Amino acid sequence: MNLNLRKGLLAILFLLPTFIQAEEVIILEGNYQLRNIFVNNFIGKDGVGFCVTNVFVNGEVSTDEINQNAFEIDLSLFNLTIGDPVTVEIHHKDGCKPDIINPLALQPMATFKTEDITVNDEYVLSWSTSNETGVLPFRVQQFKWNKWVTVGEVQGIGNPGKHTYSFQTIPVSGTNRYRVIQKSGDGRIKISPEVSIQSDAPQVTYEFDKKMKEVVFNSQTSFEVYDQYGQIIMRGYNNKVEMEGLQKGKYYINYDNTYAEVNR
Repeated sequence: MNLNLRKGLLAILFLLPTFIQAEEVIILEGNYQLRNIFVNNFIGKDGVGFCVTNVFVNGEVSTDEINQNAFEIDLSLFNLTIGDPVTVEIHHKDGCKPDIINPLALQPMATFKTEDITVNDEYVLSWSTSNETGVLPFRVQQFKWNKWVTVGEVQGIGNPGKHTYSFQTIPVSGTNRYRVIQKSGDGRIKISPEVSIQSDAPQVTYEFDKKMKEVVFNSQTSFEVYDQYGQIIMRGYNNKVEMEGLQKGKYYINYDNTYAEVNR
């Protein structure tokens, strides 16, 4: 190879990296929720041009104007329907990072409207909803032990039409109060109205068998056991609670619609 040509190629190879702009990528994944993504953009660390260099939605280049201080990624331009999977790639220069104003835009939100909620004589809780915009579980809650207790879950369908759900509950003696809730990705909770029914089941009673070191109920019941520091030790549904493996001390047991204190 000609010496001058070789020197020229080496010079080009040496200079080439100075023309390559290192990039990083922010990836947002989730499902389309009828919400767009808003971005605060910044000037690059070299003071030339903006931080964001490209935006891709499901592999397609976004045509939104990104060369400005703030911009919107308009997901409605990509023929998406509610619940469709979405991956957004925001490419930006090394050394500067854009600020995603609503990073949970692709995460489901609790937006359901309760159209109806009832409980029948068989203690089946039924509810119908509209205006769901994301697939989230409905948590079925029953009021007992002076608090709302989650007793089961039913997966929501997640689109705006009218949907009906049901869940078989286990009643306690006396008044039974029920509701359903959904929790958004940002922690916000949507709650249905509550509904109640009176049970004619007899009150559950218990005895502590010191020899067997167990609490024995006169019928099966849901229960929770807490230690004296308020830490939950066990929960279940049975006609007894085995306590032999627990350290000696004071314990609190929630059962049926009441609670008791037991010394182990």
